[in-house]
Formats: sequence, structure tokens, C-alpha cells
Amino acid sequence: MKGRLVYSEELSRYDFGSDHPMAPGRVKNTMSLARQLGVLDRLSIVPPAEVDLDLIRRVHGDDYIEAVQRGEPNAEFGLGTSDNPVFAGMHDISAQVAMATVEAARSVWAGEARRASNISGGLHHAMPRATSGFCIYNDLAVAIRWLLDAGVPRVAYVDVDVHHGDGVQAIFYDEPRVMTVSLHETPACLFPGTGFPEETGGPGAEGTAVNVALPPGTDDAGWLRAFDAVVPDVLRAFAPTVLVTQHGCDSHEHDPLADLDLSLDGQRASYLALAALADEICEGRWVSTGGGGYALLQVVPRAWTHLLGIVSGEPVPPQTPTPQAWRDEIGEWAPTSMSDHADISFARFSDGISPESRVDQAILATRRAVYPELGLDPGF
Repeated sequence: MKGRLVYSEELSRYDFGSDHPMAPGRVKNTMSLARQLGVLDRLSIVPPAEVDLDLIRRVHGDDYIEAVQRGEPNAEFGLGTSDNPVFAGMHDISAQVAMATVEAARSVWAGEARRASNISGGLHHAMPRATSGFCIYNDLAVAIRWLLDAGVPRVAYVDVDVHHGDGVQAIFYDEPRVMTVSLHETPACLFPGTGFPEETGGPGAEGTAVNVALPPGTDDAGWLRAFDAVVPDVLRAFAPTVLVTQHGCDSHEHDPLADLDLSLDGQRASYLALAALADEICEGRWVSTGGGGYALLQVVPRAWTHLLGIVSGEPVPPQTPTPQAWRDEIGEWAPTSMSDHADISFARFSDGISPESRVDQAILATRRAVYPELGLDPGF
């Protein structure tokens, strides 16, 4: 069974303007690279479903949707700021992005694909009645709501973007059928200012929000150590039926908007780990999206091409050269390899704790806050 990519050219029109970090070239350059490397040939590519406003209303308020449809600045709803300027066709394009992630979720739940992706999605900051952090409609929350309405018993959401997945967490904070897991740079230093370990879920849903807040400068070894120390444990304890993941690649050392120091190789390792967890826990049911990422030429196309390779079942080997034709398209800044040639080995947290390590302090804070709620031993 082929992995599935939900895509149409219309999705690349999610565009806040040429001087905005959320440039549509991120998606176009990814699709070009994935095509030239043969990754798209190994995927079933389908368009988004027709827009269903009633489904979007399951997450977003009518007054907010109407404001987005008008396409005018509105301070009440966060529209028209420097982060979130209005643009032509904003509602229609944003709604299609949401429906693309819904289609990926539907494909997986219907058994048409074990793995499905929408790299145009991952707009995890959008709130029920507010645009935030470049995100208009929260496609992830709309897709998770669709899964719950379709009868899925439990959905786990894992967010590896450098920014906290605040919108998804807020929308499902009191929902015991949804676990949200976010690994991000500490909100003490970075937008959106949420995602502290003590945020563990609302009444009746205690233990279903898991936040690993990492210090600036965390590299592959520290990030992968934190992932390994928390994510498998909490997912196994929750036992989700479907895994939904957001793959913002702004954790990369070259990203201009944040301060983690991952390599492309470390990011690829996290994608492989999540695919393996979906296979182990969810019978392979895995829905993935893109997200943030603002090193537009050097990082985003390679990261998401690796993601799509994993979705296809045939990961792109890291040592693969980037095609010359793609480099010609990108220009002089184009990377020549699908790897940053980084060492991604790490010491496991279970083999010993370093109390002076800020990464280990972050791990301990998360385990202390949420493990007892899940019936797990924090291990310290």
C-alpha cells in the first residue's frame, strides 16, 4: 500500500507576501526536490477534499470564519498584523489547507493508506477565534476533530516544531481522547510563551498534554536524548489509535527565527522514530504535516523531502546528492547533499542522569509533571 500525499498547486498559494517568512516557495521547492529524487513516484498523490465549512466550524467560531472570509484587518481576531497580514483568497486557501489534512486523516482511517501527509499543513498556532503565528485555520485540530467524530478512540499528536504547538494543545486541553506532545524551545525565550512542563491537561484529561521545553542551543544529541526519554513512554501509555505529527523544521541550526541547533540528520532521525512508533502502537496509522521552517532554501525542502520519503516507505539515504537541476533552480545557496553530515549519536537518559545538564533538567521537569498522571515511574 502506497503512502499518500495530499497536494494541489492551490495549497502553495498560502502566501503572506514576499517579505514574510511564511513563503510559498517552501512547498514548491520541496515538491520539486521530491519529484527529481523520485520520491513522488512512490506516493499516491490526491487533491484535498471539498471545503466543508461545518467541519471547520467544529474548531473555529462563526464570527472568526466570517472575519477571515471578509479578508480585512481585524484586531479582535489577530488579522492584519505584521505577523498575520491579510492576503487575497485567504479564507479559500486556508480552508483548502485544512481540508488537505482532513483528507490525509480520512485516507488513513479509511485504510486507503497507512501513512498520509500534507506538507502544506501544520498550522498549529491558530486558535478557535484568532489568527496567530502565521496560522489562520488550525488544520491539525480540524483533522483531529474529524477523526474523533469518525469514531477514532484516541488520537496522539506529536509536534517537533521549535515553537510550542499551543493551538492544538488549547483546543484539546480538556479532551481525554487526545494527547498532545510538544518538544520545543523553552517558552521563557520564544513565542508563543506557552508549553511549560506544568501544562498537563485540563480537568478529566490530566496527563494528556506533554511539554518538553528545551534550552536554547540544544543540539542533536540533547534533542534526541529528550525525545527518547519522553515520547515513546507517553505514547505507549496512552495507546493511541492514530498518530498525527507536525514537522516544523525550524529547530535547525540555520533557522533565522529560533535558537535550537539541530541538523537535518537529527530532524530526519525524529521522523524515522515517529514512523516506527506509529508502526508499533497504531498499526501504522500515521498522519503527518509540515509546519514552521524559515531557512527556505537550505533546510525546508530537504527536511520535508526526507519526511515524504519516509511516508513512502523508502527513506532517502542521507548521503544522496541533491540533483543538479534542482540546484540550478535554487541558485548558489542550494545544498549539494541530503545530509548535513552530522553525528546524531546520543546517550540515553535511562543510562544515567546529569543533574547539571539543562537538557536533563528539562526532561526531569516533564517526567515529574506528567508521568504520575499516566501511571508511569518518573525514574529518578
